[in-house]
Amino acid sequence: MKPLKPLDEALADLLTRAVPLGDAETVTSFDADGRVLAHDCVSALQVPPEDNSSMDGYAVRCADVPSAGVVLPVSQRIPAGSAGDALAPGTAARIFTGAPVPAGADAILMQEDCEALPGAADGLGQVRINTVPKSGQWIRRAGEDITRGAVVLSAGTRLTPAELGLAASIGLHQLQVARRPRVALFSTGDELVMPGEVPPEQMRPGAIYNSNRFFLRAMLLRLGCEVTDFGIVPDRREATIDALRTASAAHDLILTSGGVSVGEEDHIKPAVEALGTLELWQLAMKPGKPFAYGQIPRSGNDDSGAAHFMGLPGNPVSSFLTFALLVRPFVLRLQGVKDVAPQSIAARADFAWPKADKRREFLRVRHNAAGGLDLFHNQSSGVLTSAAWGDGVVDNPAGQTIAADDTVRFIAFAELLS
Repeated sequence: MKPLKPLDEALADLLTRAVPLGDAETVTSFDADGRVLAHDCVSALQVPPEDNSSMDGYAVRCADVPSAGVVLPVSQRIPAGSAGDALAPGTAARIFTGAPVPAGADAILMQEDCEALPGAADGLGQVRINTVPKSGQWIRRAGEDITRGAVVLSAGTRLTPAELGLAASIGLHQLQVARRPRVALFSTGDELVMPGEVPPEQMRPGAIYNSNRFFLRAMLLRLGCEVTDFGIVPDRREATIDALRTASAAHDLILTSGGVSVGEEDHIKPAVEALGTLELWQLAMKPGKPFAYGQIPRSGNDDSGAAHFMGLPGNPVSSFLTFALLVRPFVLRLQGVKDVAPQSIAARADFAWPKADKRREFLRVRHNAAGGLDLFHNQSSGVLTSAAWGDGVVDNPAGQTIAADDTVRFIAFAELLS
């Protein structure tokens, strides 16, 4: 019997095969949330474009305010979006947040530190300054955020709302992004029934509702994939071969759940091998031991390439976690994302796990009001309730027990599902 394959080794192996798709398309910055940049974004300007005020108040020369209580005439008013004149010595300029600092001014005073007074014939009045300014205070310097020619966002960045705002700040209304991976999804198993087709009270003996199809599709969509749902494929070899052949023609990845073992009713293995190549891995992780990777050549000319194939275990928690830990990084790498590893943090276990396992375990947990982690009472691979109840997993090394108050490694579902 082959030794179990460590999860990190399996992931590294998969990522060497995940050659980025290479195709790019143009979308508006409004529509690019979650997409992956295909090219660097280089700024053609500096941000801010000039020194500007970070407060509503008054622009002054520090030399004109040697002490608190100085009264200066207000020589001009500078709202955001307009440029003022050079500041005359011995005067102040009324200025608003975002407005360019006039030449000659070297500090901004908050309006709360000043008192507007009537006085000058031009109607702008005077201002009493109640604090001594420091040179440079409340001035945002030109280019302090972005310099001209800087790479603001790098190719391979998965865009978030903040990054879309950053792209807009340098004038980019369109972005070149990687095309969405095309994924074919289907389930195998005559025991599977779709919700809505048969009411619970009429379910035949041995039948189960197909839950995997729902969370796998949702996870693929969150990753920006275009998903074709092939439904439930009957447990017959020819039907499985036909489904795989059809799916390989127009998809980058074929994803299945169930049927990756070697039983008489498990037709995925011989079907994939009849069309292409397949590797079956026994992973050293719990839950989630059986996993399959292969390639199915597309019909047509020699340049048509091959579709990737991934077969996940049928137990729902196993399928859920193998997707999160293996399929998710693979799909992100297809889009050109470089850093695909989920981030873990140290956390306190408010539970005991006294029996070590030979496999690396992923225990479903959630945070409690005291800041520690509680353990779901049933860690079976078939109990999907544990994933809905929890807010993450403890990544527990093989052979490791856990005592209450131990520090453990926690991975949030927010990391694994984003």
